[in-house]
Amino acid sequence: MKEFVIKGDIIYLENKNEIKTYKNHYLVVKDGYCQGVFPHILEEYKDYVELDYSNKLVIPGFFDLHVHASQYQYRGTSMDLELIDWLNKHAFIEEAKYESIEYAEKSYSMFVDELKNGFTTRAAIFATIHKDATMKLMDLLEKSGIVSYVGLVLMNRNSPDYLRLKDDKDTLKMMEEYILESKKYQNTFPIITPRFTPSCTKELMKGLGELRKKYNVTVQSHIDENPSELIWVKELEPECKNYTETYSRFGLYGGDHHCIMAHCIYNNDEEIETLKNNKIFVAHCPESNMNVTSGIAPIYKYLDNGINVGLGSDVAGGSSLSLIRAARQAIQLSKMYYRYVDQNARQLNVMDAFYMLTLGGGEFFGKVGSFNKGYEFDALVIDDSKIPSLLDFSLLERLERFIYLGDESMLVSKFVKGEKII
Repeated sequence: MKEFVIKGDIIYLENKNEIKTYKNHYLVVKDGYCQGVFPHILEEYKDYVELDYSNKLVIPGFFDLHVHASQYQYRGTSMDLELIDWLNKHAFIEEAKYESIEYAEKSYSMFVDELKNGFTTRAAIFATIHKDATMKLMDLLEKSGIVSYVGLVLMNRNSPDYLRLKDDKDTLKMMEEYILESKKYQNTFPIITPRFTPSCTKELMKGLGELRKKYNVTVQSHIDENPSELIWVKELEPECKNYTETYSRFGLYGGDHHCIMAHCIYNNDEEIETLKNNKIFVAHCPESNMNVTSGIAPIYKYLDNGINVGLGSDVAGGSSLSLIRAARQAIQLSKMYYRYVDQNARQLNVMDAFYMLTLGGGEFFGKVGSFNKGYEFDALVIDDSKIPSLLDFSLLERLERFIYLGDESMLVSKFVKGEKII
């Protein structure tokens, strides 16, 4: 459908601080873009197809800024160790299996199927070091209708021999081929993905920075996630004044390009200012931060300083692809930060969570995450009547209940770039 009108209970953020709610209104979509919300169908739209979702919530799609597709198979297990030991004893062992295209296709098919049938409309994804398997993941994502950035994960030090790329020249050639081959997709894009500083030498980082500039490609990685990681980075790169500099000195830290940094738990004040100045997107992964005993990110500082913040499921550090779970965990974890870390901190609320789910993460992908006129139409239709109650609730109260009580069984329909994929 190129032109259609959706009737429903419409909720979206016009901007970070202003929410719009419309009971049984009409949202007009043309060529994949929002045209506005109206109390009745205007004459100029009278011939548009009408989709009647009366009394159901119509909200923007959700955006997962950080997930490891290659760790999908063991989600919900292996939560007994902190980050570095967890990587060595669990993550790397699983990721090695993706040398097999047969295994990769089976596993990635399951991952993409769940992603398609959940609340996520767009995602930034880590794969593995295996180019053929990563292209298979991109094939599957392209067919799903979901918009994604997929990273060929790069490691050439401090990783098992079976996952260590041995020759920088060959690695950079592989990366360049991957970028060029990805041009065949419409909705699936390459993203430069050094796993994190401990796994990449200065020489490799320098080469990736040059490729980023040559092809104007986006970047994703991890930063300031775990105390033991920070100590390790300081030992490996003593000439750098902080973790941020290990990326920024090679042109891999935002500025003239989009960049996602996952976690950002231990950024100091100077690094926070750099996050803002470089327009970094912070991927907040609350469940993963708890599961691998990393800590609590001061998300309120980022939000209140105008830094872009979205949510990440971070499977398999996180146990679920469900971003609605991540949203409520973000609120709850902020309350623990207030109680046990800093009682001057601001606790997050439902509007903060809704922002991170929609506009906050959506802006990484362009003008998406709102129903403002001219925004790409990514949307979820939610039947919140499945949350029983004898009470009547306002639209804002229904949104709050959905964030705290909702699950994927309530998903009625899902749209990406104006296309109905569920």
